[in-house]
Amino acid sequence: QVQLVESGGGLVQAGGSLRLSCAFSGRTWSRCAMGWFRQAPGKEREFVAFINWSTGTTRYPDSVKGRFTISRDNAKNSVYLQMNSLKPEDTAVYYCAADCRWPGLVITLPTQYNYWGQGTQVTVSS
Repeated sequence: QVQLVESGGGLVQAGGSLRLSCAFSGRTWSRCAMGWFRQAPGKEREFVAFINWSTGTTRYPDSVKGRFTISRDNAKNSVYLQMNSLKPEDTAVYYCAADCRWPGLVITLPTQYNYWGQGTQVTVSS
């Protein structure tokens, strides 16, 4: 059974940092894409970061570029999101996601991912 389990959310002041973790299990991930998304109340789920499991290729939207860094640890089957210089507008539930149907492609839409974690709350106070 495929499982994605996030951890590391919490409350932080503006300008602070948090590191989210996502542990994957239940299948082989070598040809898969991993992503982070976020969803604030009343808003659509938003792409935050992408990483290709085998090549390490990354992609970010402009809203987080230079502040967020996605990485993976193949030995631990885990993906991380290091978030620096956090802003109140980064407040949201953060989800990790995975999909193995698009090897080699950069995928940034929620509909392109078929495995999801349960989400972890990140709150940035001003």
